[in-house]
Amino acid sequence: MATIRDVAKHAGVSVATVSRMINDTGYVHEDTRKKIETAIKELHYTPNEVARSLYKRKSRLTGLLLPDIANPFFPELARGVEDEMQRNEFRIIFGNSDENKTKEKEYLQTFVQNNVVGIISSTNFPDSDMYRKLNIPVVFLDRTADNRPSVYSDGREGGRMAAREIADRGSRRVTVMRGPRHIRPAQDRYEGAVEALGERGIVFNVIQTSSFSFTDAGTWARELFERYPETDGVIASNDIVAAAVLHEALRLGKKVPEDVQIVGFDDIPLSRLLTPSLTTIRQPAYDMGKAAASLLIRLIENEIVDEPTIQMPVTFAERDTTRKAEIEWQK
Repeated sequence: MATIRDVAKHAGVSVATVSRMINDTGYVHEDTRKKIETAIKELHYTPNEVARSLYKRKSRLTGLLLPDIANPFFPELARGVEDEMQRNEFRIIFGNSDENKTKEKEYLQTFVQNNVVGIISSTNFPDSDMYRKLNIPVVFLDRTADNRPSVYSDGREGGRMAAREIADRGSRRVTVMRGPRHIRPAQDRYEGAVEALGERGIVFNVIQTSSFSFTDAGTWARELFERYPETDGVIASNDIVAAAVLHEALRLGKKVPEDVQIVGFDDIPLSRLLTPSLTTIRQPAYDMGKAAASLLIRLIENEIVDEPTIQMPVTFAERDTTRKAEIEWQK
């Protein structure tokens, strides 16, 4: 990897001259500038953003923390963040916490040590002191915490939507897969679903889950059909769990959607590729990521932000794990 000294030697100038041009801290003759630019291109030199930010006292680095990159929903969020940050000439240091609080704390320390000017976090612990003690802007993504800056989707309406649609299609013995209790959006989905089922007098059972990960989804799917074998409709906490439920239902010889209907949440790319394809509640993941990045940039630049919390709408993505609607309920 080329260094600034290599660039200086290649261009036939001093290191100080290269530094002045890169950091825009003094005059560099146009001919000299062209020589340096040619050297940078030929050597594929990339300035060290951390060192550069310390030198200029103005960092362009931000931190992005996700809970589980194995879940395809989170890379979609990340792409939205990255594209918006790139467009505004910011760079990202990335961390994957694996839903582990200790690992998350270590990543936050790494971000601070690398002089980031702001953090976007899809944390499972938004109310933790490790965020309150930070002296830089933080935006929570797909999470909320006491009206602090955040971007999230309307989980409660998503839960209500899933319940309405599965009821309209004839399910009467529904099981709701309740997401982790400590994640507010998960509880919003659960509470919305329970409200809508109650309004319609639909009998329902509950399976409590503790994460959104691939690792445990199969266990919860097996538990569902062992405890509630007569279930004819499942409202899953996310698409990963829904996919596990679909797999288990088919393994048991159940027909989907004839014997049991399934509705997921997120609309990850995998949901379209399953057989049958998964009916789900779509979160606008890419747009959420872009909105979070835009909000963080405004906070970094000390702009006035009238609405620090942004709630985005969800939509119903009808596919093949639900039947055609039988009833049109009063909305």
